[in-house]
Amino acid sequence: MMDIQRDDLLQMYYYLKLTRKFEERITSLYHQGRILGGAWTSNGTEAVSVGYAFALEKNDIAASYFRDMGAFIIRGISVKRIMAQYLGKKTGVSGGKEGNVHIGDLNYGVFGFPSHLADNYPVGAGAALAFKIRGEKRVVAACTGDGGTSRGDFHEAMNFASVRKLPIVFFCNNNQYAYSTPLHLQMAVKNIADRALAYGMPNKIVDGNNVVDVYTAAKEAYEFARNGGGPTFIECKTMRMHGHSEHDSAKYVPRELLEEWRKKDPITNMETYLRENNIVKKEELDSIDTRIKNEIDEAEEFAETSPYPSPEDALEDVYATPVEE
Repeated sequence: MMDIQRDDLLQMYYYLKLTRKFEERITSLYHQGRILGGAWTSNGTEAVSVGYAFALEKNDIAASYFRDMGAFIIRGISVKRIMAQYLGKKTGVSGGKEGNVHIGDLNYGVFGFPSHLADNYPVGAGAALAFKIRGEKRVVAACTGDGGTSRGDFHEAMNFASVRKLPIVFFCNNNQYAYSTPLHLQMAVKNIADRALAYGMPNKIVDGNNVVDVYTAAKEAYEFARNGGGPTFIECKTMRMHGHSEHDSAKYVPRELLEEWRKKDPITNMETYLRENNIVKKEELDSIDTRIKNEIDEAEEFAETSPYPSPEDALEDVYATPVEE
């Protein structure tokens, strides 16, 4: 295993738990009818976004999607702004003018993602092409779910990135279901990573419930891309423990399958690893829990007391400012 500093391990644990608890609060607010729109969470798959985002460098770019809350937070978009986004407030990431999960801010190196999943891949490939043309040592991390890999734009982006040897790493959050369609009805290949072979692209399969595994694979792939090696495809095998969104009870998922994956919970995994290797004491874990609760309470209060956008705000940010020569 890659040598990872103790502080980094604790930080990844903190982000895993912050992501879980923050999305649990969003879910609770959704059921109370206090947020605008639906609630899509990463419950059970948090190690994917935390692992790949934590391995990025500051000037890199993330083309993340709606199950990547950990990536949004790690890149620096505050939970206050994200909570305000869910409540449709002016202080939200989009100023209260976008769907609540359409989170992105280029000030923090995060693209706002398109709803049609897998579109992240060509968007990320475009950024990677720009980095290569400019001679910049930056990389892109692009993520989508298993269902997204059956779309045409997935294949177009994979082919283009491989031919051009672009500095991009493609991640697949293989959470076993594309909404209600199980993996075996989506594709005939055993592993999604097999699809990368068709494009001559290096690929790797990792335990998507083990944040250290995801981080290690991401770090290696980023360095490969940063040094001119080209793209890598990483399949993170995990399980979505909630429905497609909170309106979906996911009755189509066998209960025994959920119970099997519940034993592999990514946060329990990480806590066990930290304890068994004497990396952390119970008092430190308690302190992290307290810190997280306070941050989420403050985020909720900030969002609740923030104003809604005014009607005039709808006319702002519609068109880009023309470039004057």
